[in-house]
Amino acid sequence: MSQLVFARRIQSITLGLLLIMLPLNGKGIAQAPESLSPTLTGEDGASMVLIPEGPFPMGVPKAARDGGVDERPNHEVFVDSFYMDIYEVTNGRYLQFVTETGHRVPQHPTDPTKGLWKGNMMPESVTDLPVINVDWFDAETYCGWAGKRLPTEAEWEKAAKGPNDWRFAWGDVEPTTEHANFNQLGWRGESTLVQVGIYEKGKSPYGVYDVAGNVWEWVADWYQVDYYSHSPTHNPKGPETGKYKALRSSGWQGETPQMRVFTRIKSLPTDRNNSTGFRCAQNIPTPATP
Repeated sequence: MSQLVFARRIQSITLGLLLIMLPLNGKGIAQAPESLSPTLTGEDGASMVLIPEGPFPMGVPKAARDGGVDERPNHEVFVDSFYMDIYEVTNGRYLQFVTETGHRVPQHPTDPTKGLWKGNMMPESVTDLPVINVDWFDAETYCGWAGKRLPTEAEWEKAAKGPNDWRFAWGDVEPTTEHANFNQLGWRGESTLVQVGIYEKGKSPYGVYDVAGNVWEWVADWYQVDYYSHSPTHNPKGPETGKYKALRSSGWQGETPQMRVFTRIKSLPTDRNNSTGFRCAQNIPTPATP
């Protein structure tokens, strides 16, 4: 055997072994494994978890017969890797933001009894409850202050159910009081809400808590009824403009149908109420140039 033929055979074997060792991405192309931390701590001190890249079925599950027109059709979406807050933003973290920036406090626009803060003061008892009475611009400003951003609808749903075609974040079993804080009849002050992160049975496959119940969550996208019928298949970001912003999750007053992980509703971006909060997302940090 000539040295040239021998060298080519060694090269072919080496390449084959390399392809076996490399994982496949969502498009079936071999790629080097990413050395991404499974968790990180945001600039606001909040714990975040890695949501790995890959495809997932967005919208009403294919086998389901319910769901709204704006939640159809079920369609595959590929989302790049990103980090997501494990918990909804709390009053304690929002207090730090207000203190450092002078941003307005989270107050109900018309009824002070439908809030958690006492004027400009935050009672210690609400520190670990999700912040409410924030509009879309408040949420966006907080995330920017923390070096983050609001998640897109697609990112939010991927973080909430993973690659699964489920009705709920935990599977197809209907929610109970062990899964989430929901089905409350009326506002009862701070006792209406619960501390973030206490529902182990309700967390998502990636360990994201409270993606159903407690509070609705602002996301980055403008809302459009028929967006799913023509949205991009890779990192959709919603319509370029609109009148309403999209909300995901569900609030403390939500009934079982609203607890479905694909539920989406609309709201004016200037709306502030006692059932809406948010959480932040973050892009994968760019490695420092040596």
